Amino acid sequence: MIDLSGMFNALVASPMIIPAAFGGIAWGILGGALPGISPSITMALLLPFTYGADPTAAVVLLASTYLGAEYGGSIPAILIRTPGTNSAAATVIDGYAMKEQGRAGEALGISLYSTLLGSIFGVALLITLTQPLANVALAFQPTSYVGLGVLGLSVIASLAGESLIKGMMAGFIGLMIATVGTDPVTGNNRFTFDDPELLSGIPPILVMVGIYAVAELFEQASHPGWQQTNTADASIKMPDALMRARLRVSQIIGAGIGFIEGLTPGGGGTIAAFLSYNEAKRWSKKPEEFGHGSPEGIAAPESANGAVSATALIPMMGLGIPGSNSAAVLLGGFLIHGMTPGPMLFTKHYDVVIGLYAGKVISLFALLVVAYLILRPCIWLVNRPKHYLMAFIFALVLSGVYAIHNSLFHVGIALAFGVIGYAMKYFRIPTLPMVLGVVLGFMVESNYRRALVLSDGDHMTFTEDPIAATLLALAAAFILISLFRHFRDSAKAEQEETKTA
Repeated sequence: MIDLSGMFNALVASPMIIPAAFGGIAWGILGGALPGISPSITMALLLPFTYGADPTAAVVLLASTYLGAEYGGSIPAILIRTPGTNSAAATVIDGYAMKEQGRAGEALGISLYSTLLGSIFGVALLITLTQPLANVALAFQPTSYVGLGVLGLSVIASLAGESLIKGMMAGFIGLMIATVGTDPVTGNNRFTFDDPELLSGIPPILVMVGIYAVAELFEQASHPGWQQTNTADASIKMPDALMRARLRVSQIIGAGIGFIEGLTPGGGGTIAAFLSYNEAKRWSKKPEEFGHGSPEGIAAPESANGAVSATALIPMMGLGIPGSNSAAVLLGGFLIHGMTPGPMLFTKHYDVVIGLYAGKVISLFALLVVAYLILRPCIWLVNRPKHYLMAFIFALVLSGVYAIHNSLFHVGIALAFGVIGYAMKYFRIPTLPMVLGVVLGFMVESNYRRALVLSDGDHMTFTEDPIAATLLALAAAFILISLFRHFRDSAKAEQEETKTA
């Protein structure tokens, strides 16, 4: 049941929730409108600046940025045929075609309307599905957390992308990074090279900022500037009653697929957008219009993106398992405020959880208001020379990292991981498995060793705990299914190559 009174009390207790929601939406739309700056990067840019903020306002700011960036990516997709985010790539197909027909305002309105409906659906599911996890929070023991962490690490198999070996390698690197610092049981220093700056380990926030933001800036600097737009007369035109009726089926398809992909580790907005586009075309009464300016071709992927921006938070908050880059960055926002997402989040920090729910509801209103006001600045921003914007964002990243602890050492770590992230992009090594290893590594190790101390070294303790046994069994099944799919796809690819040869 939705705790409306608790959400109202959260707004009273943390009045910064409302400006955080509006600010996150505005920043997200601006970031999403810049081609190549994904939602995760837009969120990562904010991470250092949330360090000294109120915890509730900080997570609301990041979650609202996620939603704003998902919508903002559709603006350049429609106006200049360049998706601002990966998940907006499906919107390009019919969005730019409508713009070429002189219907840019209508396309922008359909995008906003569909994102809003998908987000409402996703937020409702976020509030109703995540809350029941609080009922099992007190049942978790160290063995249960080991099972939960292993289940999270098993996701690496599905996030490996083209090469399972590369994905596993990235995950192991993340686990190795998590061992830097003080031993959780003996208190001995490990891999610190006698540097006091490393005694507390490498903060995940620095890894995320380096891997996502700095590495992306390095890559963007190697590409030519984006196309300029002269759509000075573009304005949002919301769909009328007849158009809303036509879009209903495609929006339901998009929201449903967005919900499923949001819960699925490794799914995310891009997959949801293209699946929604294909299914909307399949069920459309006018499939011949797809690719030539079909409104349904915009409504389906955009409603999916809106749903994903909310439902992707369910496994992150409930299990502490980020299934997408953006969810991983939001997890970092929790961690820098001393909160560990997972079952105990609902008992230890329920005020923050209910405040996040309230912030997500406020962000729905903020999206509708800010989208109208910020369209002109977005068009102006896309027309700025790319190298100036990249330099400004780079300076913003470095100043934010330095502001965390006034430490140049931390700036150096972020830059180092930026270089590592750039190299991983170059060699097509997935970055999310590495982030998972960094985030979950310490939790798995510390609870594993604590469980063995309590059981006098008896490993059977993990099978005697029903929660841990269930989670470990799910992890094993998940790994086996992922391996089966990987080898099956590899065999199909080899057969196709043989036929073409």
